[in-house]
Amino acid sequence: MTSEITLFVNPTAGRGRGARAAQPAASALREAGFSVRTILGEDADDALRRARDAVAEGTGALIAVGGDGLMSLALQAVAGTLTPLGVVAVGTGNDFARALGLPIRDPDAAGRLAADALKGRAPVREIDLGRAGERWFGSVLASGFDSRVNDRGNRMRWGGRFKYDLAILAELAAFKPVTYRMTLDDGPAREIRATLVAVGNGTSYGGGMRMCADAVMDDGLFDITVVGECSRTTLLKVFPRVYKGTHLSHPVVTVHRASSVTLEAVGVTAYADGEPLGTLPLTASCVPKAVRVLGARTTGD
Repeated sequence: MTSEITLFVNPTAGRGRGARAAQPAASALREAGFSVRTILGEDADDALRRARDAVAEGTGALIAVGGDGLMSLALQAVAGTLTPLGVVAVGTGNDFARALGLPIRDPDAAGRLAADALKGRAPVREIDLGRAGERWFGSVLASGFDSRVNDRGNRMRWGGRFKYDLAILAELAAFKPVTYRMTLDDGPAREIRATLVAVGNGTSYGGGMRMCADAVMDDGLFDITVVGECSRTTLLKVFPRVYKGTHLSHPVVTVHRASSVTLEAVGVTAYADGEPLGTLPLTASCVPKAVRVLGARTTGD
């Protein structure tokens, strides 16, 4: 493996934490004996092109420094390759890192952990990824009420990690259940009335909302959480429980496990890893062992 490591940086992540975090992460890697080069990008498309070029040129690892948005870009570059992914999580939500037990907002520790993994002193975990069309995702694909919340939350420029809570309250005013057609694996299509359908490769979104709390990232299956048709009052009771994952025991919530899911609904936009994916219908597939993550906690740790 080459000793040259690529630092993939979003300087605007976490209100500037991305730029500040790059230096201690790079220092930790250099102290471990690695040569580090940094790539940015004029915009998301340019950044992704540069990351893919680094992977194609044989970089020893792609170390993503930023939030879940940058992690999503990094996954597009490394998924399906042998290039390992390092995660220096300094964004607002950091759900991908949280699900894997990686350091959050501690770039020095994250850099040292990545270096240890590259030297065989820490684990390198192969995890599954979701794929919808040409897009890969590591955490959760959201549709319905939660995607509307995501849409509003992404437009908000204030509120920090609590902006999604504020967006929930705002969206409740226009809340209506959605009629879905859902197909799991090769089973029959079923019509359901639901508040939301969340397809979880990982456990959480929105900065710790554990909508798919029991999802395991290397079992070859999605956890598909369906919050059924319910009143605003019920939704207000259920939603606060997502931070501990205890909403899964509520009668209005059901969980299905499948390696693929097709969702159809009128006027519903899907989000994957907090990024807009497009309007339904879509099919998402769980791709086993699609990426190697440096230092990620193994199942049961």
